[in-house]
Amino acid sequence: MTQVSSESCQSCRSLQMEVEDRAQLCFPQFPNTSCRKPLFPWPQTVNTVFYSISLITVSLNLLIIISISHFRQLHTPTNILLLSLAVSDFLVGLVLMPGEIFRNTSCWFLGDPVCTLYNYVTVIILSASVVDMVLISVDRYVAICDPLHYTTRITVDRVKLCVCLCWLYSVSYSFLYVKDLLTQPGRYNSCYGECLLVIDNISVTIDLVLSFLVPVTVIIALYLRIFAVAVSQARAMRSHITAVTLQLSVTPKAKKSELKAARNLGVLIVVFLMCFCPYYSVSLAGDSLVSASSVSYVIFVFYCNSCLNPVIYALFYPWFRKSVKLIITLQILQPGSSETNML
Repeated sequence: MTQVSSESCQSCRSLQMEVEDRAQLCFPQFPNTSCRKPLFPWPQTVNTVFYSISLITVSLNLLIIISISHFRQLHTPTNILLLSLAVSDFLVGLVLMPGEIFRNTSCWFLGDPVCTLYNYVTVIILSASVVDMVLISVDRYVAICDPLHYTTRITVDRVKLCVCLCWLYSVSYSFLYVKDLLTQPGRYNSCYGECLLVIDNISVTIDLVLSFLVPVTVIIALYLRIFAVAVSQARAMRSHITAVTLQLSVTPKAKKSELKAARNLGVLIVVFLMCFCPYYSVSLAGDSLVSASSVSYVIFVFYCNSCLNPVIYALFYPWFRKSVKLIITLQILQPGSSETNML
């Protein structure tokens, strides 16, 4: 009798363990092929903070998009580039941040096709952000180093064409990473409930060169040149050197305006590099040296750059603060509001 009771208890414990084990599966109905739920998901407080950052990112960048799109006086070449950057930042907050939180805190229930689309959109958005930063650097370089020809070389139509080419390049470039997933979704997933993007060594090298080394080198080189020219112009203004003033054909007020714009966008570039470089540093370190959780946090730091950009605009651009006031008070709904003086 005791032996039967003992066997029954063992059977109960075995059944209970099996039930608990199934509860840890993403898809309990497929015990042999289902992934397990994340063992160490992000704490709830961290999730709340990240979701809040996502919401702030979407809201602030939406304000920038509305501002530059609505007010005609803001339709300048530089602002068109800022608009393109705001669109990519808006998509980071709307798609990439929630997606990254979801992937690290729960199983992927959306299926392999949606996983492929998510990875594809991720590469497009991040590539567009990098190219936008390069274009912004080029714009400031021409404005500071060749002011006589800026208005003829950098026009609104040419900048719009560059922005279109930027996004077209990003769409084409991202195909390099998801070409296998497009034909066979989920091929890199080891179980159901997983969403992975595995990149071969050749693609990693190409990405390192085209998305990190080349853009960062170009941005730093251009801003070093801008800094050198800005210093020389500042000295010229202080010394009131007539020859330099005549040669540049720019009034001290215009110089001051361009230098201020270069400083503001320089802050934008520096913050971008601070958020950008750790991501590729972790990528270069490899999986053997960095834990998966650390990689996720570094990725989110990179995404947080999209939230910091509008904050920089608010601190350094009076037109943004003025446009936000007009948007919040719904004055942009009034007839002729697009002609408001913003500068």
